[in-house]
Formats: sequence, structure tokens, C-alpha cells
Amino acid sequence: MNITRLPTPAPPAVPRAPEPYHTAHTPLIIDNGSSSFRWGFASSPAPQSGPNVIAKYKERRTNKPLLLFGDGVDLDSGAKAQSRNPWEGDVLLNFDALENALDYAFVNLGIDTPSIDHPVLMTERLASPLHSRSLTSELMFELYSVPSLAYCVDGVMSFYQNNKPVPKDPFTSDGLVISFNTASTSVIPVLNGKGIMSHAKRIPWGCSQASDYLLKLVQLKYSNFSTRVTTPQSSWMLHNFCEFATDYTAVLRTLKDPLKMRAAERIVQFPFVLPVYEEKTEEELNRLAEKRKEQGKKLQELAAKTRVEKLVQKENDLRDLIELRESRNEFSKREWTIKLQEEGFDDEAGFDETIKKLENDLKKARKKEAEGEDNMEEPSFPLVDVPDADLDEEGLKEKRKQRLMKAGFEARVRAKREKEREKAEKEEEERKEEEERDMDLEGWSRKMRQEQEKLINKIKERARRKAALGDRKSAAAQARMKSIANLANDDRLPKKKRKGGAEDMFGADDADWAIYRKINTAAPSSDEEEDLNQLAIVESKLLAHDPTFTLKETHASITSQRSALISAFRPIYEEGDIEGNARIHLNVERWRVCEAWFSPSMAGIDSAGLGEVSQNVLSRFPDSEKSRLVKNVFLTGTPSQLPGLVPRLLATLRPNLPTEMPIEVIQARDPTLDAWKGMASFALTEDFARVGVTRQEYEEQGGERVRKWWGGNWNGGFIL
Repeated sequence: MNITRLPTPAPPAVPRAPEPYHTAHTPLIIDNGSSSFRWGFASSPAPQSGPNVIAKYKERRTNKPLLLFGDGVDLDSGAKAQSRNPWEGDVLLNFDALENALDYAFVNLGIDTPSIDHPVLMTERLASPLHSRSLTSELMFELYSVPSLAYCVDGVMSFYQNNKPVPKDPFTSDGLVISFNTASTSVIPVLNGKGIMSHAKRIPWGCSQASDYLLKLVQLKYSNFSTRVTTPQSSWMLHNFCEFATDYTAVLRTLKDPLKMRAAERIVQFPFVLPVYEEKTEEELNRLAEKRKEQGKKLQELAAKTRVEKLVQKENDLRDLIELRESRNEFSKREWTIKLQEEGFDDEAGFDETIKKLENDLKKARKKEAEGEDNMEEPSFPLVDVPDADLDEEGLKEKRKQRLMKAGFEARVRAKREKEREKAEKEEEERKEEEERDMDLEGWSRKMRQEQEKLINKIKERARRKAALGDRKSAAAQARMKSIANLANDDRLPKKKRKGGAEDMFGADDADWAIYRKINTAAPSSDEEEDLNQLAIVESKLLAHDPTFTLKETHASITSQRSALISAFRPIYEEGDIEGNARIHLNVERWRVCEAWFSPSMAGIDSAGLGEVSQNVLSRFPDSEKSRLVKNVFLTGTPSQLPGLVPRLLATLRPNLPTEMPIEVIQARDPTLDAWKGMASFALTEDFARVGVTRQEYEEQGGERVRKWWGGNWNGGFIL
């Protein structure tokens, strides 16, 4: 099996030492991403970075307020619970968090002056809201007093880094930039080195939505998983196991084969703790077994004693009730009713029912005793045949007692004879069945299989009817409601007969009571129990005598059998397999999550997919310009490193282009850092001084206005 263990969280990285002093003319480069914050001087070879998250909380021991940034937030669970991000989705809103992140960056760069005397180049989202830009400019100019500030789009700067011209030559590259961000994906056409922002498009699906989608799929698939799956863990699984499918539908057809699904799955082993069992010596085990045996024996003796006491009590109660019934003629009807009420009976029917119930209970108990008594000696009952006139009061009581004992003994004898008769009949049936089996095994097996099929169909039909009763519109449910309505209507007797006191004969026939079994869906069915017992007998005979009948053909195996495809999709481990139950099997999810970039609707997002948006952008250009764009379809951003993206884009764009028009998809050399490096490279050119907004221009025209240039947004007002 392809098992990968979930990595343990790495400790926070130690911040780098402050960089040596830079002159005031060295630009500051800030890539303000919604997941990562990167900063550094333009002359640095690589930026410093950290998660774009801050947390304010009080340290428990010293009760001092602390401010944590980046990896430091994970050091304390209390701080992690209070963490904040400057971004809300794809919009910059929390400027307190942005201020804290900038403070950390400037301190880490070794800037100890009251103001930031460096020009700043900073990223913003494609079509960023003017409100966010205005507050960011206000923060940079009013709080940090930067001399100038320029905004750019990260995807275009990554394209610039991978297509840099020779020094002092103008930037004139063409291409279609597809930038994969945390909360969105942008498509930006670039012609003659200028981003055509008026034709750019953005879809609301990015890496964070894909991670959340994978997390929801895992939670749905493993609703009772032993460990809580977190968002960082789902993000790790996304970047390590998910990939794009060139033809998603064809991949699903391939995965219909359970063996191919097993081969394509990736297993993530989550942490687990093995239970600690205390090992006992053989002497201790024997002592415990002996102790359990003694306890079981005591319980059996106690149960037997209780059973005997209950039996004696029932015999005494039955004797008293029979004596009361024999004295019926001594009372008038009114006196007899009063007597019954004094004894706790409502009427004579209840009195007779109680006697009948006691007789049945005693009969069952005696039958059970008879099963355990192989040799019963007939006891003597000397007073039974003695006339009542020859006995005193004590003798009469003893005679009644012996009469009951004799009746009980005779009942046990009859039960024993009945049992012997049933045993003989059963042996005779088995003998005939054995003869039939010896003469024609194939015919006997066919007969038994037909009986098994008949019983299974009866059980299935009963289960199907029970399930249909859950649907109030089904025929079974409507028939049940009709039966209930008929009972409530109570029209079994005409109105005149009811007034005249005519007797309601409902219940005189045992079949009348079947109506309650019909309408009570929760009541257990005795027929079902009998069918299951009979089915077990038939299947045991087939297993014993039919070599072609296997355990897989039994009713228990058929009902518990899972589909091979379902078993491959989500394997079930035994209850005691702690390691196996701490595993997540990723199969269909590996392609399904990435497919949402091209079909966001499958994840509940009302938006066009990446392929449709790219074709829409290309359709705005004539074929001459379109051919220049598709010769360099440029992919940037961390998600662009997912396997299969290049062939998927080729398969999506190729059918909509002329056959003679060449197309090439190119990935950024470093999709994560190329945007910052491109900004740093551009900041060192002479053109950088002409794209920034100075403090004087900010004070005159406001923070919403920017200079119009090839790497920045076009929305809002411009400074000429």
C-alpha cells in the first residue's frame, strides 16, 4: 500500500539577523499575499517570508500582552485561537493586522529610523477595491512616511521575472498570464510588455477554497474519523496528492474498476496511540478464571432460588384463585362483583384471564423442568382419593395441595411425552430427508435452494414494506392510514345495535388482532423470527451436505456484503485495528478537487471555470494577437505546481484555436517567489521612479489614485 505518514509540525523558523544598512534610495519590496507575507530590499537575493497572520494575547505566566506574527502564532494554542489575517477572502480589510505585519517586517529589516525613508513597491489584487487601496496608502504615507509608493499585480511581475529583457532594453514580451492565488485565479493578457487589464478576468476559486473543499470531502467520507482533520493538514494533502486530470470524465470511468481505484489511491497515516494492556501471569489468569467461575455458580444458584420462589408463589396464587372460583356459587352476582373488586379485579373476564395466565406460566415452567429431568419418578398422592368427609381442615388443605401437585406432575408427564413425540417425528423427517438426499443429491439441493430463496424473498419483501411505510405517499403507508381511520371510525356495529347494548364481537377471532400488527410498524414480527430460524436451518443443511454451497451464499453474508467499488472507495478496517482506523484513503478526491478550477459549480461556486474564462479573454483579440498570446501561456502561483495542469490547459485551449496556431504552456521557474523577484528586478531599473506616487501627490489627489503603468491595476483614477 502507498502509505504516507502525516508530517509533524516543524518548529517556527528563527528570524534572520537584521540586514546591513541600506541607503535611503534602496527600494523596499513587499508581496502582501493572503497566505504568505514576503518582504525585503530590492538588492537582496531572496525575500524574508512568513505566514500572513498575527495574534495579540496575554502571556499566562507574566500576564504581559504579546504580539506574535507568522510561525510564532503556532507556539501557543491561546494565541492561535485569536489569530487574524489582513485579508478576508480576496479583499484587504483588516488594516490593524496589516500594520502589525509591516511593523514586524521593518523591525526585522533593521530599520530603526522614525520614518521609512525607502520607496516601496507593493502588490495588490487584480481589480482591488479602491477602499482597500486608499486605506493602504493612508497607512504607508501617514504612519510610515514613505517617500513614494507603487502598486503592482503579482502575476504580471512573475511574468516579468521569467521574461526579463536585456538590461536597458524595453520589456516587450507577449503572453497570457494565469496566476493562481490563495483566494482567486486571474487571467491577464500581456501584449508588448503591457498588461491589458481591461480584458483581464478573475474567478473566485483559489488554493484556500480547494483546501476547504478537500477538507469537506474528507469529513463527509470519514464522518467518524478518530482524529480531527485540520485545514493545514488538508492543504498539505492538496499539494502532495492532488493533481489535474486531462479528461476528468475518463478518469472517473477508469476508477470504476475497484482494482484501478486501489492502485490510484494515496493513503495518509494520521497519528495514533496504541492502547497499553497489562500483561498477567498464568497464575493470575487462572485465579481470575476461577473467580469468574465461582461468581457464575453463585449467580446460577441465586437465579435458581429466585425461580423456585416465584414458582411456589405462582402455585399458591393459582391455588387461592381456584378456591375463590370454586366458591362462586356461594355469592350473589352483586356480592361476587364486590368480592372480585376487593381482590383487585375489574370484572370476571379479568379474573379468568389471570387464572389462565398463571396456568400457562406454570405449564411453561414445568415443561422446562421436564426438559432437564430424564427420569421422573411418580410421587405418591395418598390424600387425593380420600373422601372430603374423612378429612379435617388441615387434611383438606393438604388434599388440595396434593391435587395441584398431581396435576403439575401429570402436566410434566404430558409435556415429556409431547417432547418425545416431536423428537420421534423430527427423527423420522430427518431419516426421510437423508434417504431423499442419498437417492438424488442434486434434486434435494435444488429443493433446499428454492426454499432458501423463498424465505429470503419473504424477508426482503417484509423489509421493503417496512421501508415503504416511512414514505407517507407510498401505497403501504396509505393502506396503513386507511386501517387506522377504519379503527377510529368504529363502524363495526350499526348505530341502533350500539344503542341497544349489542355486544361488539371484535377480537373473538384471533385474526382480528392482526390489524394492530399491520398498523404498528415498530412491533417485532414473530413471523420474521420464525422465517430467520427456518432459513438458518436450511442454510446449515446446505452447508453440511451440498459441496457447491458456500458461506458467501448465505443470507447473513449477502446482507453484510459491501460493493467492491464502495470497499475500494472507503476501505473498512476492523474495530480493533487502531492504526488502520487512523488512515485516510484519497482516490477520487485527488482529481475532483483540482477539477473545481475548471468547473467551480461542482463545489457550489456560481462562476465560469478557468478554461471558459481563458477562452473568453482570448476571444477579445484578433487572430494575429491571439497567436502571440497563446505562444506563451504562463502559469504562476503555488497551485500551478500541481501535476497535470499543463496538459489539462493544452487539452482545454487547443480545440478552440485554429489548427495552424501554435500553443505553448510554460510554468514559472519559481512560482512561489518569482513575483517578489520580478518586483525587485523592476525596482532596480530607471522606470521604477516613474510609476510611484509621491507623498505630495498623495496629499493632493488622495490614496485611491495610482499611476497607470504596464504592471499595475487600471481601476480607479490615475495621476497623469
